[in-house]
Amino acid sequence: MSLETAPAGRRTGGWGVLVLLCLAQFMLIVDITVVQVALPTIGADLALDRESLTWVVTTYTLCFGGLMVLGGRLADALGARRTLMAGLGLFTAASLLCGLAGSGAALIAGRALQGVGASLLSPAALAVITTTFTGERRGRALGVWAAIGGTGAALGVLVGGVLTAGPGWAWVFFVNVPIGLVVLAAVPALVPPAPGRGERVDVPGALVVTLATALLIYGLVTAGDAGWGAAGTVLPLAGSVLLYVLFVVVERSVRSPLMRAETLARRPVISGTFVMLVATGLMLGLFFLSSLYLQHVLKFSALETGLLFLPVAIAITVGAQLGGHLIGRLGGRPVAVASFVLTAAGAALMTRISPDASAYTTLLPGFVLAALGIGPAFVTATTTTMANIPPGENGVASGVINTFHELGGSIGVAAVSTVAAASLAPGSAGGVGGFVAGLTLCAVVAVVAAAVSLGLVPPGRPAPAFVGHGHGH
Repeated sequence: MSLETAPAGRRTGGWGVLVLLCLAQFMLIVDITVVQVALPTIGADLALDRESLTWVVTTYTLCFGGLMVLGGRLADALGARRTLMAGLGLFTAASLLCGLAGSGAALIAGRALQGVGASLLSPAALAVITTTFTGERRGRALGVWAAIGGTGAALGVLVGGVLTAGPGWAWVFFVNVPIGLVVLAAVPALVPPAPGRGERVDVPGALVVTLATALLIYGLVTAGDAGWGAAGTVLPLAGSVLLYVLFVVVERSVRSPLMRAETLARRPVISGTFVMLVATGLMLGLFFLSSLYLQHVLKFSALETGLLFLPVAIAITVGAQLGGHLIGRLGGRPVAVASFVLTAAGAALMTRISPDASAYTTLLPGFVLAALGIGPAFVTATTTTMANIPPGENGVASGVINTFHELGGSIGVAAVSTVAAASLAPGSAGGVGGFVAGLTLCAVVAVVAAAVSLGLVPPGRPAPAFVGHGHGH
């Protein structure tokens, strides 16, 4: 029964479903940035080194992104409500485990389980929204859903600072538990059951691509201490390449591939995944470096760090809104190029940091400028891709783009952590050389991305269309 012919009570009840699911998605997005502010405190309490702190961030986004398309396939095959509740239950339980973690290994394992839960929850929630709403109501609902991404990132850094400075870093994770339980209890009453379609699910493909990315990140992180020629660096990187090749082979051989080669080979998808990968890597990489610099070198408290980050997160949201308007007028290519140029300029300004200078005059202005550039890049990645993809491939393309959103963050944090290793090592005596090197890398990557976007992003203005955040169906 469509919403247009549904009784009035069902029609108004749909917005209750939307609020419930947006609350669940909000938890997932917040957990990407909330831990950034708490990192130094977590490191001190659990005696974690640079590599372990890097994995605290990257493990969540790795599992979230690497398994997201699989989560969407499971929602199709098993039913959206069933997959939604399984993901929500796992995410909530994993949050409790993270808060109770007494060691780095336990925390990283909990973060992995959080990511698996998120990869089930997010696409299933979006599937429920797209089947609950139709016509203009669906457009409005997806608009609210998309706004959760920017709002969650903005509030995540502030919430992380407040909780870490108050009851302690464990509450960064504990706060998810009551929210998760409330949503879990309300889902059966508000979300109607839907039968699955019994489709085949490409579990091998999902596991291979996730393991390939994990080896890539492991090799990048190890290089910071062992060097690029060490066996601990070369072997994981080589294994990653082999597994990516195996992934292509698997996708060509299975009946229902996770990612269709034909879709991946389309220029709009290649450009969208590139822009999304780089933009997310730059965003989380800059957050990672800045949080550790402010608290290790300048001795900021977690709350002070969260407050300083708030205008940065708001700038990302403002940039995304501006980008959405400009793409309709100018097209995706000039917006993507300008976005990365702004980000490069901001990262270059951030390299002026010094232990003797105020973060408010050195770090913050550049970070806000970089964030203002990153916001439109996110919009460009989704809008220009989906506007140039045949209708039958929308779901796959959307899933691929959002997969690279999470994986980009994992790779970005691993890369800057390696370059900044000298300043992140114990006993570095507050040196800023490593931080400056990491920020310089971000500026260089943004310049290269601007040049690549000039030739890669499709020209012209996209047709009016809206693309929500998450896996499309």
